[in-house]
Amino acid sequence: MATSLSVPPALILIAGSLLLALMRGRLRAIALLALPLVTLYVVWTAPDGASPAVSYFGYQLTLVRMDALARLFAIVFTLMAFAGGLFALNQTRAGELAAAYFYAGGAVGVVLAGDLITLFVFWELMAVGSTLVVWSAGQSARAAGLRYAMIHLLGGVLLMAGAAGEIATSGSTAFNAMALEGAPRWLILAGFLVNAGAPPLSAWLPDAYPESSWSGMVFLSAFTTKTAVYALLRGFPGTELLIYVGLFMVFYGIVYAILENDMRRILAYSIVNQVGFMVTGIGIGTEMALNGAAAHAFAHIIYKALLLMSAGSVLFMTAKRKCTDLGGLFRTMPLTTACGIVGALSISAFPLTSGFVSKSMIAQGAADLHLALVWYLLAAASAGVFLHAGIKFPWFVFFQKDSGLRPAEPPWNMRLAMILFAALCIGSGVAPAPLYALMPFPVNFVPYTGEHVVQQLQLLLFSGLAFFLMLGWLKRTLTITLDTDWVYRVAGAALVGVLDRGASVAWDALARALTRAARAGDRAIRHWHAPGGALARDWPTGSMAFWTTLLLAAYLISSYF
Repeated sequence: MATSLSVPPALILIAGSLLLALMRGRLRAIALLALPLVTLYVVWTAPDGASPAVSYFGYQLTLVRMDALARLFAIVFTLMAFAGGLFALNQTRAGELAAAYFYAGGAVGVVLAGDLITLFVFWELMAVGSTLVVWSAGQSARAAGLRYAMIHLLGGVLLMAGAAGEIATSGSTAFNAMALEGAPRWLILAGFLVNAGAPPLSAWLPDAYPESSWSGMVFLSAFTTKTAVYALLRGFPGTELLIYVGLFMVFYGIVYAILENDMRRILAYSIVNQVGFMVTGIGIGTEMALNGAAAHAFAHIIYKALLLMSAGSVLFMTAKRKCTDLGGLFRTMPLTTACGIVGALSISAFPLTSGFVSKSMIAQGAADLHLALVWYLLAAASAGVFLHAGIKFPWFVFFQKDSGLRPAEPPWNMRLAMILFAALCIGSGVAPAPLYALMPFPVNFVPYTGEHVVQQLQLLLFSGLAFFLMLGWLKRTLTITLDTDWVYRVAGAALVGVLDRGASVAWDALARALTRAARAGDRAIRHWHAPGGALARDWPTGSMAFWTTLLLAAYLISSYF
């Protein structure tokens, strides 16, 4: 067995993250760029196969399982860590950078795990790292980070219970494709869907991610939901339920993104929407659809990070995040605007971008199985994506009415990170063969046919026309949107208050009743046993003999029954 599989690549990032917090200046900058590159080299050069098993309480653990699917996700995660580190070189909070690399290491560990126990351990490490990234933004993010941790602890408990049940039932720790039967597997699926951002618990994503720093959300966008996509690809390919879950996510994300005023919440809801496409492809389950889901996860990590880099640059230079406070920034931030447009076109699956060559494979998978309704819904959703992310985000942030803001371009490292990912978005869209070569199954798909290109352009252009015709309705105001987190943020808090007051009233009533009963008991005891009481005073000998005889007679009679 090759020695490169003996040490999990994830440990390079995790161990390095622990040192980052102690580094300063140029040394920290070098480490930020070197750690992901070293990890990428190890992942790229490692042969297919599994690392030697490690015995743990009688169970055999496979810390590294390298195959096409695992390599694809490990490659894009390490690329993301590198670009995120480059973008965040100006971040002064060393704790955030350490947490981000710890988080990235956990994600790499998940996709390379060959058994359920190893997967769960890295899954929880990832939850810890991502929570710390949110909290690193400061006091304003504390409550959101706490809610984020609460939801992910719930997901972790579901996954742990399911994994324990599966191991007890099957006697094996292996993590492979499984049919959706039995309570343990339903629990495992539920744990995966929590991290995927599936409703009704998806509100954790737009609640927590936008509260992170200008650099933190770039990292957050990449790992949690995409490790869940990987886990679904590995564990539940072809599960029909995922088609309906994915389609719900697609339209749920579109509706809320259209309603949003905060530019980073728009992109957060867009994550839910795009992961919905991937989940739908996993549910379809053909090789075409699974390749499409994997390719779209790869492309999404890059173009979503690019969009969030452009939004983070705006936040970094202006300290503003609401669409109503922005506009006209293209005048002084032309490079940031151009990169944001590239990301917007990619997420919209515009021809010659990465989204076009990946998302179309999912639709083709639906067409191959004659799932006409699914195909039409995916087509409608593509138009909706262009409406909220392809046009709305760049229009309201960089164009629309002039806000009077004249920020300069962000520092060189932030511009370089955006240029790198913009080049990847266009490069993989123009020449998709290298991307297709990384897929888990052989790819026999040609995205650039006349019919497909014309059809997609029609969808996008008519969606663009609809946007400008309805611009008056879509113009944002200073409003907030209510999501399912209202249940535990507002209604739940109110219910706790009601229950608390009710418990206080009940406790006071119980205390009063017990006090009254104690006083009554005290009076009764004093009546009978106090000096001068009925049982405390002297009794005549004859009375004592009478009562003794009466009790003995009663005992004698009762003994016959």
